[in-house]
Amino acid sequence: MDRRKSEVIKGLHVTEKSSMLSSLKDMESNKSLKACKTPKYTFIVANWANKIEVRKELEEVYKDQNVKVKKINIVNLPGKVKKSRKRGIRHGSAKMTKKAIVTLHEDCNIDFES
Repeated sequence: MDRRKSEVIKGLHVTEKSSMLSSLKDMESNKSLKACKTPKYTFIVANWANKIEVRKELEEVYKDQNVKVKKINIVNLPGKVKKSRKRGIRHGSAKMTKKAIVTLHEDCNIDFES
């Protein structure tokens, strides 16, 4: 199977929790979050991608911003089961997705606007 690098990262995963994780550097009011000095970013990645491929792709895509990845956690999200309203008959499920939570070194930051 030909795996091109552009297929590894599908996009940024934006939720309330991921927004809080990406702004960890700016948290001053919460004592537990104040100890975290590195921002975390959440990306949707290909189902076949592993931590090594995600690290290489991120450092390649954001090399002009001098991004260095410290740690990657990968979470497999199961597909949502689709049911009928009649008698609970199952009609299938949505595709599963994989999400990567990326921790950068303290001096690194990703600017998505450029």
